[in-house]
Amino acid sequence: MKLKASILDDKSVGRALTRVSHEIIEKNKGVEDIVLIGVKRRGYPIAERIAEKIEEFEGIKIPVGSVDITLYRDDLTTIGEQPRVREQNIGVEVKDKTVIIVDDVIYTGRTVRAAIDAVFSGGRPKMIQLAVLVDRGHRELPIRPDYVGKNIPTSKGEMVSVEVKEIDGMDSVKIYEV
Repeated sequence: MKLKASILDDKSVGRALTRVSHEIIEKNKGVEDIVLIGVKRRGYPIAERIAEKIEEFEGIKIPVGSVDITLYRDDLTTIGEQPRVREQNIGVEVKDKTVIIVDDVIYTGRTVRAAIDAVFSGGRPKMIQLAVLVDRGHRELPIRPDYVGKNIPTSKGEMVSVEVKEIDGMDSVKIYEV
């Protein structure tokens, strides 16, 4: 793979997450009955950071859960014949809550659809919203994020790589040619 462009650095990622946090507060007229569910792997630390920012702005701690959607994926042939479920419990109560699914990148929409299935397996939320750090386009399903850190138009021959300091030691968003 060849690096095509560095889109966001650590400061840009921080600003994008701050903006998303403010938008969540504004759209929901506060943060009562909100829970964040990060899609493992990189969506979870992003969800934790959004929760920290919301607590900083509103003084209210938001519950954060996670979902490993491997079991729910509809493209198992690309993952393997025997998917492993690492965690079935999303870790937070979703019944009658506004659930905000958080992921690093939205592409086809299949991962989000799978995450929605996983959320419903834990109960019936009042509403589900979606927050992503990067929207790269090319949706195959009618799914649109409510909150976007950065829209990055890409071709299908490109890959968007998100690094988060909790996993990768740094924050960045880069585009590679494949």
